[in-house]
Amino acid sequence: MAVDVLLGLQWGDEGKGKIVDVLSKGYDLIARFQGGPNAGHTLEFEGKKFVLNTIPSGIFFDNTMNLIGNGVVIDPITLKKELDKLKDAGHDLLAKKNLMIAKKAHLILPTHQLLDAASEKKMGDGKIGSTLKGIGPTYMDKTGRNGLRIGDITLVDFKDKYQKLVDKHTSMLQSLYGEVADFSEREAAFFEAIELLKQFPLVDSEHLVNGYIKDGKKVLAEGAQGAMLDIDFGSYPFVTSSNTTAAGACTGLGIAPSKIGDVIGIFKAYCTRVGGGPFPTELNDATGEELRKIGHEFGATTGRPRRTGWIDLPALKYAIMLNGVTQLVMTKADVLSGFDKIYACTHYNYQGEQIDYMPYDICSVEAEPVLKEIDGWNEDLTGITELNEIPERLQSYIDFLEAELQVPVKWLSVGPDRKQTLVLQ
Repeated sequence: MAVDVLLGLQWGDEGKGKIVDVLSKGYDLIARFQGGPNAGHTLEFEGKKFVLNTIPSGIFFDNTMNLIGNGVVIDPITLKKELDKLKDAGHDLLAKKNLMIAKKAHLILPTHQLLDAASEKKMGDGKIGSTLKGIGPTYMDKTGRNGLRIGDITLVDFKDKYQKLVDKHTSMLQSLYGEVADFSEREAAFFEAIELLKQFPLVDSEHLVNGYIKDGKKVLAEGAQGAMLDIDFGSYPFVTSSNTTAAGACTGLGIAPSKIGDVIGIFKAYCTRVGGGPFPTELNDATGEELRKIGHEFGATTGRPRRTGWIDLPALKYAIMLNGVTQLVMTKADVLSGFDKIYACTHYNYQGEQIDYMPYDICSVEAEPVLKEIDGWNEDLTGITELNEIPERLQSYIDFLEAELQVPVKWLSVGPDRKQTLVLQ
């Protein structure tokens, strides 16, 4: 049995959490493979709303096991808060025994967050737009071979290892940024959270996942952020610190490339971005503000307003190519209801020529979008449940996208609730 991968194809916030939730009952294991608490996967059902930062989006199904994989970076404090909120809402994951944590997942320390904030502050106008969750500094320690991992919390010398890394961080804060900070309160919360995490199964996740595959069980790898934020192939340097593409599922879970099955790519019917960086189709006008208002485009984790714009087909084609996408999910089609005309970027005017692909640099060299006008639809989509209820103009938009992208749109999301999802094929 192969591992299916579900990931975002834009700059994040495509609706991955909802779709994982919709699909979870058909899988034996849901495994997060990268990112950290900068993710905000929103799920709505039965009149309740949940935002998951680190925990996989399959935890609401009793028969589905969930794994925080080795490619994830974990803030114990944030994870404890997440677990406590779920418990208060009637979902005690410790009691349900449906969450496991990879021993090789790296830990975010309180000082990682201080370094993150100090670095952003020093960059001034050139800042990346970090969520200030300590993600970047943690991945830096991981690649620098200084990091602490979940498996270390069971060792007798864990506090010594912790202190050694903290001393390094505080020295950097003072020498590089001239900052001395008191993080004693957050440090106490860190160790309190560590004691909770010790109660969960800490596993050699590469053996676990490959065991599921060998036994013929169904596994879904859940990505965070989006393909255009990939550390290697995104709009560098305005990217995240991990590989958000399907290749990241291999290193983030310990599976061979030959074990990848379907790659399910999610995209919005329009486009959004949080933080700095290029955004060729961005709308800095009343239309962009209307998209933000109707689509409730504010970060699930940070609350920051998202930048909005029309769909970008060169970027989507690029993401589909990088990930080997076999199926597509279009979300937030309902947000476009009421626009007489909508637009799709089909090409860029770039350095004096018209191109239909993602070039090396769109950060320092502007890519001007070439827009195709498309008839919009006025019908309210949020209550439709049958395919014959899809407005003709929306169906034409879907047909246009399938022809351009050469991949079938299999699911259509018309609202935030798990029930507001139609299977098209």
